[in-house]
Amino acid sequence: MTLGSKRKTPPGVQLLRRIRGRNWSPKTFRYVILLITFIAYACYHASRKPSSIVKSVLHPEPSTKPPPQAHIINEHPWPLGNVFVKEEANANNESKGWEPFNGKGGTSRLGEIDVAFLACYSLGMYVAGHLGDTLDLRLFLTWGMIGSGFFVGLFGMGYFWNVHAFWFFLVMQMAAGLFQATGWPSVVAVVGNWFGKRKRGLIMGIWNAHTSVGNICGSLIAAGVLQYGWGWSFIAPGFVMSLGGVLVYLFLAAYPEDVGFPDINSNSGKFIKRNRDIEEEEESVEADVEGEESEGSGFRYENKKSVGLLQACMIPGVIPFALCLFFSKLVAYTFLYWLPFYLSQTTIGGEYMSVKTAGNLSTLFDVGGIVGGILAGYISDKFKARATTAATFMYAAIPAMLVYHSYGGISQTVNIVLMMVAGLFVNGPYALITTAVSADLGTHKSLQGDSRALATVTAIIDGTGSAGAALGPLLTGFLSTLGWEAVFYMLVVGALCAGLLLTRLVIAEIREKLGYVDEGNDQIFVLLIRVNF
Repeated sequence: MTLGSKRKTPPGVQLLRRIRGRNWSPKTFRYVILLITFIAYACYHASRKPSSIVKSVLHPEPSTKPPPQAHIINEHPWPLGNVFVKEEANANNESKGWEPFNGKGGTSRLGEIDVAFLACYSLGMYVAGHLGDTLDLRLFLTWGMIGSGFFVGLFGMGYFWNVHAFWFFLVMQMAAGLFQATGWPSVVAVVGNWFGKRKRGLIMGIWNAHTSVGNICGSLIAAGVLQYGWGWSFIAPGFVMSLGGVLVYLFLAAYPEDVGFPDINSNSGKFIKRNRDIEEEEESVEADVEGEESEGSGFRYENKKSVGLLQACMIPGVIPFALCLFFSKLVAYTFLYWLPFYLSQTTIGGEYMSVKTAGNLSTLFDVGGIVGGILAGYISDKFKARATTAATFMYAAIPAMLVYHSYGGISQTVNIVLMMVAGLFVNGPYALITTAVSADLGTHKSLQGDSRALATVTAIIDGTGSAGAALGPLLTGFLSTLGWEAVFYMLVVGALCAGLLLTRLVIAEIREKLGYVDEGNDQIFVLLIRVNF
């Protein structure tokens, strides 16, 4: 049985088709696909934020701060109220933390549960990518979201069950990491199935804002319910995650063929028509699925097969971008997991802030990340230079991080501006590589159109990157005991390595733009003057 014959039209789409009496146009489906996958992966990232928000509650380190002063708290939280709120004297701040994360070695244990999650996420990514190219992406993504939400919620139940065994929290994080691995290869493959390469960087740069939006929403949700007990900071995002899985099951058409349109990434193979009435419509549907409305679900694509990991690794550019993402995610995920804790442990304008306020403030890093992802996608499309754009952003992230660490404590305004600038340069290349670059390589011409490699290639790149994402927070747990300056030096080294690993691809792109010609021993650079360059 072929892959195409195993899948069915999503039940929600079937219901809407019956109500409307006709099918949506390909253009409408593309908007729907972008929206659903945006929501889906925002849920994934939202469910990863609670651990960073509750770190200062589990391990408060009271000795590093002066005694808090009681005061009137703003009635409305950020973004309706003030971003900065002085640390309030409440039960959370006066507590001694939560065993086994309080006391000496607490930050190391917090780093260990982070690395347990990310290590399982990284390893699971390689398996999930291959499964995503083999199984129905809609069902695969659905069960991944529901399973992930379940285990994130179980972690929070440790608060209500009064669990203090380290192995419990470790196992919950590991299980959640495995289910989280289903997300990224699946959503990138789905978007790649519906969009051609034209303006892919800009489209995916905008679409990749789901990462930052998810981080922001996760931070706000976790911080908003923190006052009721840190367990709710996990249960609430976990529940939202499961609801997202239901949405995916009902409405996500993972392949154009599922709803009656041809595969836009196919260069060969045959489309099977289920009735002759569709024959004229087939001629009017453009190769990139921008045609007009088409009735029914008339296309199935045969001869689809997934590629192996080794074959996917041989695609030009996969390994350099994968290694670059290793260090890029090391930097990005260190901010993701430790920025709220860092903000609560350092003075800004001579004042410490509460755990809740630190969580709210950390969302501004992701606001900068949204701008960075869109900007990187636009620039890479404009100059057709993915590697050059990514490397430039990584190099620019080095001074941005150093300046933030050195001058972020001057005032509230300075901290906000520098944090957003750092987020722009850190998240820009991370967003570009995990979206447009992965989709480009997953539909590379060397695959000859007969293989589905989108999920596999995405898994290799992001799986390798996730190994770095696991290493960064782990090292931070140990280095933070030596001082935050050591942590920022680690981040600088990571950003430098990420940029250097793309050097060969950058040189190749520059030579291509300059029209490099090798004639014997003479190396000639001919400038090609093009209107659109």
